[in-house]
Amino acid sequence: MRQLGDLEAEIMDRLWSWGRPATAREVRTDINTQRPIAYTTVKTVADILHRKGMLARHKEGRAWVYTPTCTRQQYTASLMHQALGSNPDPAGTLVSFLEQITPEEAQALRMALRRANRRSDA
Repeated sequence: MRQLGDLEAEIMDRLWSWGRPATAREVRTDINTQRPIAYTTVKTVADILHRKGMLARHKEGRAWVYTPTCTRQQYTASLMHQALGSNPDPAGTLVSFLEQITPEEAQALRMALRRANRRSDA
């Protein structure tokens, strides 16, 4: 899975945050509260995200309604897995990552590891 471009990320962020399907027009209206953008631009990028498998869509009347195919967490995990898999020294990469995280992030990582271990034991 590739990293998202700026507008792709902006569209996905809204859909993930809203937690509901939305049309390109709804996304455009929300983006326009911060900066002007054309409907056709949002529609084109939403279609690209659909072709990439990031968005599912269905018709409601004449409009396509878009829904993310994965959660924000699943997308981020996929990028992390890809970065580790493409690195000849994944352990070194993890050490460098751990040196950069906050104590709160380290605590979240410990909790996630405990949760993953419980799942694998079950």
